[in-house]
Amino acid sequence: MITVIGANKHYGDFKALDDVTLEIKPGSLTALLGPSGSGKSTLLRSIAGLEALDSGTVQIHGKDVTNVVPQKRDIGFVFQHYAAFKHMTVRDNVAFGLKIRKRPADEIKKKVDDLLEIVGLDGFQHRYPAQLSGGQRQRMALARALAVDPQVLLLDEPFGALDAKVRADLRAWLRRLHEEVHVTTVLVTHDQQEALDVADQIAVLNKGRIEQHGTPDEVYDRPANEFVMSFLGDVAKLNGHLVRPHDIRVGRNPKLSVAQTEGTAESAGITRATVIRVVYLGFEVRVELRNAATGELFTAQITRGDAGALQLQEGETVYARAVRIPALGV
Repeated sequence: MITVIGANKHYGDFKALDDVTLEIKPGSLTALLGPSGSGKSTLLRSIAGLEALDSGTVQIHGKDVTNVVPQKRDIGFVFQHYAAFKHMTVRDNVAFGLKIRKRPADEIKKKVDDLLEIVGLDGFQHRYPAQLSGGQRQRMALARALAVDPQVLLLDEPFGALDAKVRADLRAWLRRLHEEVHVTTVLVTHDQQEALDVADQIAVLNKGRIEQHGTPDEVYDRPANEFVMSFLGDVAKLNGHLVRPHDIRVGRNPKLSVAQTEGTAESAGITRATVIRVVYLGFEVRVELRNAATGELFTAQITRGDAGALQLQEGETVYARAVRIPALGV
């Protein structure tokens, strides 16, 4: 559905996009994930036609749209801070794109009613944006973007200004919405959990380049390099290896940190460590540790059940080992 080939974009000496090539499958929900300044929003805006590339091409549905104005690219766009028409009701905001396209009134009414039901705003037709919560305004924004039946829906951190609970609710809602409408969707986010939760494809960007593109499982379980691994969740350095904190087993002596079938403490790479802090995080417990040999700090995540059994205290000596070390680039 969307193909970007050799995209380059500079702002003065800053290289926002560095020879980016990306193919986005029809009907997919693809997340562009990366830190601030990685190029993800520039790439999205280039697809939308809101930024002109220095070189490279953008194709939508097999058509070269590199030099086509945004209005003729058949896209819907939702920004983080959605600028609704404050003097218009929810119904009129959603209907706006249809009205300027001079669609018949009965078609507009049916389309708007259907969309408001889909996005969970049925019954809010006559309210004004100021009478909606932040989450409701973003759902109205998505309904408005979908009203004109775009080939592509582009979302630039649409939930970034909302609190954590509302973001989590809207992530689940967006996934259900996508399964219902099947429009090719590209989501920009710097939130790793959001990308893993919502997307079926993730492109990880860094310094204007795509480090890895694949399914959530692929980029999480088989990261291309240390940057991807570090950005797709917490990591700890143990015996020179990057590992996930939840892949570290902790015990009170070397034997307790090794299952009987996994060999001896020496062969399993046991690390003696000192407990610095124990933090209870809902159903998980974070144990902050210091490597006794090197002085390096690292973190393990264990279950509340294990924490209750171990009864760890600050200053105690424990033994840790990695039960899984990802093979980078495999």
